[in-house]
Amino acid sequence: MVTGQHQSVMDGPNFFTPAQVAVHNTATDLWVSFLGKVCDLTPLMRQYQGDALLLPIMEAAGQDISSWFDPDTKDVRGFVDPLTSCLRYYTPRGRFVHVPPAGPRSDWAGVIGQPWWRDRRYEVGLLTAKARWIRVINTLTSQEQRLQVCSEETLAEILQRYLPYNSHACSYTWKHNGVSLDMSRTLSENNVQDDDHELDRLRLDRDLFTPAILLHFNDDLSEA
Repeated sequence: MVTGQHQSVMDGPNFFTPAQVAVHNTATDLWVSFLGKVCDLTPLMRQYQGDALLLPIMEAAGQDISSWFDPDTKDVRGFVDPLTSCLRYYTPRGRFVHVPPAGPRSDWAGVIGQPWWRDRRYEVGLLTAKARWIRVINTLTSQEQRLQVCSEETLAEILQRYLPYNSHACSYTWKHNGVSLDMSRTLSENNVQDDDHELDRLRLDRDLFTPAILLHFNDDLSEA
């Protein structure tokens, strides 16, 4: 049995692919990513329901909005207005919730507390630095499943992604090139290399060279 095969997913931040974020693209289920974080802004949408300042966020639902923020300050990008010498904010899609107006306004509450982009209550995980595809092949049934996974995920976490396709996945030894994989390590740490950049350089179809993970049945079925 592979080391760690029956262990639960390791504690730590959850990683998401851009495709996973993109499916949350409605006002009642709205995620965005920015500066490496993934945030569920659905509660914010409910709190400010009907407010026009939600429109830029709604237009960006399911997308990465890192361009809105300064990576150094982690705040909305700002600049000094040459005419007024006052700080203004770069909001090309229009001002959004918690961004101060360009000038003094009687309807603006200067003290709003933590703006949503700094409020950790909205954070659900991290955006993967690199999503990659693998083929998971059940050698007992010859069933093959393509999975898009996060490069930071361990094999144990990838197993969790695979469970909907095989609820007994824990009862298999996972191998690559004939070598049993350490389920507590990532694909790269198990020498399952990501050759996407090299394939692109050679102008080869990535789909024809997707790494294969072979599942070998251990004859000890257990409930996942």
